[in-house]
Amino acid sequence: MDQSCFLCPRECGTDRQLRSGFCGAQSLPTVAKVMLHQWEEPCICYGGGSGAVFFSGCQMRCVFCQNHAISQRTCGDPMDTYALADLFLKLEEQGACNLNLVSPTPHLETLIPALEEAKKRGFSLPVVFNSGGYEKVSVLCRLEGLVDVYLPDFKFFDPVLSHTYGGAADYRERATEAIGEMLRQTGSPRLEGEKLLQGTIVRHLILPGHTDDSIHILDHLCGMLSPKDIILSLLRQYTPMHRAKEFPKLRRKLTTLEYHRVAKVADALGFSRIYTQEKESATEDYVPDFQKNN
Repeated sequence: MDQSCFLCPRECGTDRQLRSGFCGAQSLPTVAKVMLHQWEEPCICYGGGSGAVFFSGCQMRCVFCQNHAISQRTCGDPMDTYALADLFLKLEEQGACNLNLVSPTPHLETLIPALEEAKKRGFSLPVVFNSGGYEKVSVLCRLEGLVDVYLPDFKFFDPVLSHTYGGAADYRERATEAIGEMLRQTGSPRLEGEKLLQGTIVRHLILPGHTDDSIHILDHLCGMLSPKDIILSLLRQYTPMHRAKEFPKLRRKLTTLEYHRVAKVADALGFSRIYTQEKESATEDYVPDFQKNN
């Protein structure tokens, strides 16, 4: 059976039964780590923690990737539909507040039937689709009714930056289309107290030396949606990792002045639900240990 892959904007067309695609994924998803995650945004990380399933492989090539140990190479255990369904049910039994699928796009041909199988067997947790934002609308449409919370990044505005730092010059266009579709599916955030039941959280990691690009992203978001339609998460956790030190502006951490500049613009633009971070978040201590299985 041909498994030529067109799941992401790369459309590499690789038959993943024969070899890995651009993203590094093969025919079955490789689960790199499973954990009850305590460090996500508070509205999706409460009680026992978010039931995070980290998959190997990624359609992006971010030179500063904190998860480069699994995004740029394959490690972990291959799982088929039924093994994944078992895993989802186990996370629910362990007290996870939701199922958090991290970098799931290359694996959707197995993940979608796995979610359907788990639901047939009583799985009832909200599903979080946690991605880099580089998605195809036609693929996201297949997730309607299966995903409760979308958690995309909006990484870059300038196509030169997105090409240089992320390997995707068309990132802004694809992320714009993707977030529009995510909002169509979820609508405005629906909360129960501090718990997000349905909605879209847009993350943006502010890069040192590039606050102008961050502000362009905020302006762009306001042009495509009402600031009240999303939850904005402004990440301060940038730490030079992976290949970052090859690029002069990425060799240092973000300054307080840089972070506050972007946060003030977000507030002025009318984003009413904003998560911010303290400078202590900029450390490798919060990066999951992918050498340990759990």
